[in-house]
Amino acid sequence: ELLTVGGGRRVGVFVSKGGTGLLLQKLITASKESPPSEELMLQLHSLLAKVGPKDRKFGVKARLNGALNVTVNLLKQNLQNTKLLLPCLQVLRVYSTNSVNAISLGKNGVVELMFKIVGPYSKKNTSLVALDTLGALLKSKTNARRAVDRAHVPALLAVYQDWHRNDTRQRHMLIRKGLLACLRNITNIKLGRKAFIEADGMRILYNTSTECLPVRTLDPLVNTSSLIMRKCFPKNRLPLPTIKSAFRYQLPHVPAGGPVAQLYNQPPGVDDVVDESDDNEETEADTENDTENEEDDKDHRTNDDIETDLNKLRPKESQSRLFEELRVYDRFFVELSEDFQVRILMGFALNHTQATIPSYQQYLLLPVQSIMSAMSKEIICMSGPTNHPKVPKYLMRATRACKRFVHCISFIYLFHSVNTGGSDCGSEGPEEEGGEGAVLEVPDTALLLPLHDPDLYVEMVKGTRSVPHYSEVAYPDYFGHVAPTFREPLLERVYGVQRSKIFQDIERLIHPNDILDKVIYDLDIPSCPVIDDDGESLKFNSQFESGNLRKAVQVRKHEYDLVLNSDINSNHYHQWFYFEVSGMRVGTTYRFNIINCEKSNSQFNYGMQVLMYSVQEAISGRPRWVRTGTDICYYKNHFSRSSIAAGGQKGKSYYTMTFSTNFSHKDDVCYFAYHYPYTYSTLKMHLSKLEALRTPQIYLRQDVLCETLGGNSCPLLTITAMPESTSNDHICQFRNRPLIFLSARVHPGETNASWVMKGTLEFLMGTSPLASSLREAYIFKIVPMLNPDGVVNGNHRCSLSGEDLNRQWQSPNPELHPTIYHTKGLLQYLAHIQRTPLVFCDYHGHSRKKNVFMYGCSVKETVWQSNINATSCDLQEDLGYRTLPKILSQIAPAFNMASCSFVVERSKASTARVVVWREIGVQRSYTMESTLCGCDQGKYKGLQIGTRELEEMGAQFCVALLRLRRLTSPLGLRNHQHLLDVESDLMETRCKVASPTTYVMEEDEPSFLEEVDYSAESNEEDADADDHSTDVFDNPVHLDQLSDSETNHRD
Repeated sequence: ELLTVGGGRRVGVFVSKGGTGLLLQKLITASKESPPSEELMLQLHSLLAKVGPKDRKFGVKARLNGALNVTVNLLKQNLQNTKLLLPCLQVLRVYSTNSVNAISLGKNGVVELMFKIVGPYSKKNTSLVALDTLGALLKSKTNARRAVDRAHVPALLAVYQDWHRNDTRQRHMLIRKGLLACLRNITNIKLGRKAFIEADGMRILYNTSTECLPVRTLDPLVNTSSLIMRKCFPKNRLPLPTIKSAFRYQLPHVPAGGPVAQLYNQPPGVDDVVDESDDNEETEADTENDTENEEDDKDHRTNDDIETDLNKLRPKESQSRLFEELRVYDRFFVELSEDFQVRILMGFALNHTQATIPSYQQYLLLPVQSIMSAMSKEIICMSGPTNHPKVPKYLMRATRACKRFVHCISFIYLFHSVNTGGSDCGSEGPEEEGGEGAVLEVPDTALLLPLHDPDLYVEMVKGTRSVPHYSEVAYPDYFGHVAPTFREPLLERVYGVQRSKIFQDIERLIHPNDILDKVIYDLDIPSCPVIDDDGESLKFNSQFESGNLRKAVQVRKHEYDLVLNSDINSNHYHQWFYFEVSGMRVGTTYRFNIINCEKSNSQFNYGMQVLMYSVQEAISGRPRWVRTGTDICYYKNHFSRSSIAAGGQKGKSYYTMTFSTNFSHKDDVCYFAYHYPYTYSTLKMHLSKLEALRTPQIYLRQDVLCETLGGNSCPLLTITAMPESTSNDHICQFRNRPLIFLSARVHPGETNASWVMKGTLEFLMGTSPLASSLREAYIFKIVPMLNPDGVVNGNHRCSLSGEDLNRQWQSPNPELHPTIYHTKGLLQYLAHIQRTPLVFCDYHGHSRKKNVFMYGCSVKETVWQSNINATSCDLQEDLGYRTLPKILSQIAPAFNMASCSFVVERSKASTARVVVWREIGVQRSYTMESTLCGCDQGKYKGLQIGTRELEEMGAQFCVALLRLRRLTSPLGLRNHQHLLDVESDLMETRCKVASPTTYVMEEDEPSFLEEVDYSAESNEEDADADDHSTDVFDNPVHLDQLSDSETNHRD
């Protein structure tokens, strides 16, 4: 009575005083009586059922006291005594939570005993507690195998069907849920999954779940059934001959023991063996974890990746390269020795012949049949062999709903052959004869896109080298993108969308005759990747710069499975996509499934949409990428991921990103992309156009830092202000300006980094007072694209070496990683001449978080997070590394200080941020991460991010640098008070719309109404951008302040 009335607190006190042991001893004593007192046994088991859940050692105590056998024997003798049966089952349920007890009870025949108690439908039934006990027992693989061997899987399915049919008033949902829990635990093993399939479990659960869908309260049954069916869906290999990239580039040498060496040494067919190991057990967290990043929550508790070796957190004094070797970089710093006695305009040095823009007089206008409603992209069609100058044709390609393409030639550009190995496309379709002549009118967007020139872009493409020898130019890249003026809110998730998509996937197994399984695009057939058909299918293409789509399979009339290509010299990194679709019909909903995604979660589950570019819309004067897609979700599928491609982990699966869309125009040609594309040729065009913005007051120089493996040049920009005069004082001030070193796009799939860099470059070359002041304050060294080869060839993360370049900074190879080797050489050179940059920042994109934020480096914060012992001298650190992020949080609407982290992790030791901080000695060494999705705070809360916001972020970064300069060295800016007033006004305006600067940690995402299976894979490394440290922690209050030296200079 005391324990019953008192509740949990009294039970806790009872346990702490040793009450559990006394009860178990009394149970043993009472069991020795002949016969045992039924009333006493009833009372003891009732008490143990209350006490057991509160005692963590209950299972061990019961086993050591011999109480397990007492309860089991009592249960066997009283199967018909419902009064005693219930408390015995309740105690057994607590016993079974201990894994050792579960195995012991299984050997004692308790599993079979539970199946005797669990029976078909009846109004008076004690099955619920027995099912809970059975579910706990079946978590043991040994007991699960025992259940399979004794044919209990068909029995469970039959019982579940019986309860489903008879429980028409839904009063026994818990019993039905308990039966599913038992099936779920059995199917955690391979034998259980096989038995489930053989017992026709897929069809049974599919039919029962379909009948449950209209009743919202039965969602737990539907979700558990869905999980079981997905787990038991037979594992398939991807529909590819090999998971290695469809393209191969022969490296000058392959480092022994590296991932590329393993790739080259694998026998054919070994790289994608289907692995059906039992290592893919599901846990409750798989369906009930609604947080955005499972690894984030895990890291709130502990982060084993934090660096705990203080020696690796201290500056590295020894330099790996001698200064004599570094003197080759003198030529990139001529501004540090220029005397300007002869004032000349700085030339815009290009490593290749300057492109000339064809004039309109060079166009040969040809009459064509009346303009059709669907004009496509600009493609380069080479006629004749490429070793002789020929007349290539730039065709605006149009499509119709008929069974053949009709190509309308609008005009032909006259220039020399493009050395890209293009094929002859003249046979694709001649101009139709007859009809009225017309000329395609392309809208003029020169005012909206001052840095874009379609003709100049084509010239830049001619100098771009790709492994597949691309001969086409995608229309969006040729014509450009004008950011839409309307807002694009985060997509609200439709209730049950993931479940419905999974059920459609399961239907493929249940109704195989409904599946077309028709290949319509395949890069593994290089001679003819576009497969001709009867015109009833969509047509796909990705053979252009930055394109990525390897295969398209039509599975239903309006549904397509898409397979992405691996990074070159790799067998994984599937995330970036960019492809063309044509031959669509208006009013039809098409579903696209990208079936070989790798990450365990995605922002596509949290409001992010894909991007689409319509050629019809562009021709109508709206050339823009827009967010599109409905019924978007991201979930684990039945395609098995090879352990070779999963870093040795077995039992991993790929993930599906699915979306549906309707097309607004008949016979349109549309492009889909993961994020706003920004090609290498686009960069070259923008850099060329920036030259036109230069004034006599701007010092702008473009050098070629090096040549990449693929033969593309890596540009290096120097931007500052010309000295006011040739006097010694002004020359001295010019040479002694602090340096800012910026880089971007080391990961090709993070195209948002290039848009942020574009905003930075345009601001630096601008005519505003702030831009002028910024140029006078600093010398900027900028490498706008660290991985041109990866960008050109449509990679997501690697260069042609098959390696992540942002993991090569400790020991870059000059042959395999030339851009990293020479960029690090520039920084080492600056360190040798004691001109270490004030700020180093590497621009990145983040695929699993919102907002824009920074990662920095701090010994003190790393020590605090790791709880290691350190002396006070080890923790002496200027807090200046927090200044720049703090300024950005005040002036940039998309920036979120709460997401910033300054912890150094072991896995990031070879990244740019950590190496530049530790080896070069740059205290303010950052990675700036920009979301691929959108914002959940500030002015842009609830909106998806676009190119306008990304470019604004790049400009705001410049404004923050100006404020940083004022805080660290105000004397140099005393003569620019009017500029400070402008900046203050800007900051005040920002503060009116921003979230408060007191940052409080909140859940990154609200919970969904439905359970979503994110299939947490705690062993999977977060392969997001450079420093995707997943720990997000509350910033210590005193660290939010500026450093002492900087606080003295505040207004």
